[in-house]
Amino acid sequence: MSTPPPTVWPAFNAHDPRALVDFLVALGFEATAVYAEDGSPDRVAHAQLDWPEGGGVMFGSVKDHGLSRPPGSAGFYVVTADPRAVHERAVAAGARITRPPEAPDHAGAGAVEFSMEDPEGNAWSFGTYPGEPRAGS
Repeated sequence: MSTPPPTVWPAFNAHDPRALVDFLVALGFEATAVYAEDGSPDRVAHAQLDWPEGGGVMFGSVKDHGLSRPPGSAGFYVVTADPRAVHERAVAAGARITRPPEAPDHAGAGAVEFSMEDPEGNAWSFGTYPGEPRAGS
């Protein structure tokens, strides 16, 4: 049985969304869509970045309506088979590492995760823990 496409998308805002797109692509995200806002190359109406292992995020320039939240106020957990490789890319991209790769207590033997902040101040953790299986799975 295949996994359905994502139907829940974390959404957030950025002061410099173009720079954030570049940063997240350096970590391994894919820029599926980036649409300018009001013809301005610096403003982003909508960006969709997909994680190759599943899921993704959506964001855009700071707005005063809708889903807009202060930049730097979001947090994410991204499942990956190789968090150490993502950590290396994060360091190379200039991320502020807030927790080095380590084995979390809750995730079982062999699990690894690390935490960082993006240039906007959002908190990200990347790890092998996929969450608990759904009931009936």
